Amino acid sequence: MCGIIGYVGERAVIPVLLEGLRRLEYRGYDSAGVAFFDEGKISVIRALGKLFNLQELLAGYGKNPRGIGLGHTRWATHGEPAEHNAHPHGDCRQELVVVHNGIIENYHTLRGMLEQKGHKFRSQTDTEVIPHLIEEELEAGFDLPEAVRRALSKVEGAYAIGVFWAKAPHMLIAARYQSPLVLGIGEGENFMASDIPAILPWTKNVIFLDDGEMAILTKDSCQILSLRDGRKIAKEISRIHWDAAMAEKAGFKHFMLKEIYEQPQAILNTFRGRLDPETGEVNIPEICLSPEEVLSLKKICILACGTSYHAGLVGKYLFERWVRLPVEVELGSEFRYRDLLIDKNTLVIPISQSGETADTLASLRRAREVGAKAVAICNVLGSTITRESDGTIYTHAGPEIGVASTKAFTSQLTALLLLVLYFGQMRKSLSEQERRRIARSLLRVPYQVEKLIEKVHPEIKDLAYDYQRKEHFLYLGRNILFPIALEGALKLKEISYIHAEGYAAGEMKHGPIALIDENMPVVALAPANHHVYEKMISNIEEVRSRRGEILALGTEGDETLARVATRTVSLPECEWEVSPILYTIPLQLLAYEVAVVRGCDVDQPRNLAKSVTVE
Repeated sequence: MCGIIGYVGERAVIPVLLEGLRRLEYRGYDSAGVAFFDEGKISVIRALGKLFNLQELLAGYGKNPRGIGLGHTRWATHGEPAEHNAHPHGDCRQELVVVHNGIIENYHTLRGMLEQKGHKFRSQTDTEVIPHLIEEELEAGFDLPEAVRRALSKVEGAYAIGVFWAKAPHMLIAARYQSPLVLGIGEGENFMASDIPAILPWTKNVIFLDDGEMAILTKDSCQILSLRDGRKIAKEISRIHWDAAMAEKAGFKHFMLKEIYEQPQAILNTFRGRLDPETGEVNIPEICLSPEEVLSLKKICILACGTSYHAGLVGKYLFERWVRLPVEVELGSEFRYRDLLIDKNTLVIPISQSGETADTLASLRRAREVGAKAVAICNVLGSTITRESDGTIYTHAGPEIGVASTKAFTSQLTALLLLVLYFGQMRKSLSEQERRRIARSLLRVPYQVEKLIEKVHPEIKDLAYDYQRKEHFLYLGRNILFPIALEGALKLKEISYIHAEGYAAGEMKHGPIALIDENMPVVALAPANHHVYEKMISNIEEVRSRRGEILALGTEGDETLARVATRTVSLPECEWEVSPILYTIPLQLLAYEVAVVRGCDVDQPRNLAKSVTVE
């Protein structure tokens, strides 16, 4: 997830671009860059690191051109964080520049084709194919809007782009597909941006581009066209009434809530381009393991801390069922001080949102010392854990600002399921029929999560008022949902400061049942189609007989669950393999809403940091 700002008008360009990028820096902060038209040519200035570094470079530029410009703050997905990989990117003559947010799935194929035609690339990014594709169409005689439209017809993936050309310096082109883009409509000036905050200092009149649309912006006009056939589209101008603080969160009260709502897109980004929707086959060459190495594995060891550890526990159920390998899930802080029973036939999977988690990194290094292979699951390109692993599955969830992990967690679950499908097909432990079934269920998840959030959020907001004064919670789950009970309890502890414990439901009689009374709510995860459903119902009955209050999460239409529980939250029927993703969502919302009612600092809870980089 990157930030884009574009401007065409009479203002001095550099201050507009810098202010827009400042308001978008939460979308990416490993590099930033700007491009503008100055004295008959395009100038591009880029810097590695946070926006301050770019500001320092521009402070010494000495000129303040007016007219047209593009800015970008990057969250790396292809190509490590480096100045040459920073946006904007240009064509061979540097007469055309592009900024891009998204992922180009077929960029390897496109780049190979363009290199055969003589195009020279300066970066490792997927984005750079776009200016070269446009250059091809311009050389064929098409004008800029048509060249952009034709170039994008060759692109597969997600994109929001901004384009301008030295030979048409009055015109800014914007286009989107499955990546957000908004236009700002001013007097004698127009804007484009990946999010509303970037344009609010100058206008509150906006047009939201929809998928498959492009815009031609000049200082006095805004024309919307279909990317498919070039026909004109009439769009309404909306008026924004948010204040600046709300705008940075896209209208949400907190970053955490915004990130909960971003999960459908984050999950989609994780499997996009890796999962064939027709065959269910998975292709993840970036793990850098040969077929022979996959077949030689005798054991898997997952290394993680906190929320990522809970994702790893879900992975254990999936790997052991469908890959038929023994799996250990280890806390990084414990693993590093143990006598290790791993060797060259062990695969370690470090899981970390930031890629800098100190204990996980130290454990990875110990495992590597004894010859284990490593495939990381991580959200930050170029981070230390990814550099020290053989390969990495990047989750592409985008920056996560809230300290309590939400979209990073469900993206990790998605990445683990992809790896299970890949190993299952390589080792022939997973039949083609089962692979297709699981793949179809995963493909449905983004839509299911989107609808689930819309449905259950109002219900859970009401529940939060009743639970706000409770001081203890018990979360129960069985089998693959036991780790989700742990995660739900952790979320409540993290941001509402309520004591909560997650337990395997079968362990309740081994101690926790002594705590149950009318003052201790019990959250039970009980989907009807799980093979442990009857056992979960028995556990709920045991809580009920001790006057416990039961909030049950289960399948729509389950009358048995509705009868035995105090309250229920209904979820759509889903396959066992994807149930952890869906059942996580209401638990995140419950923790969030209880914390809000209690007046807690949701995005920055006390004593916690986003990334634990020291032991």
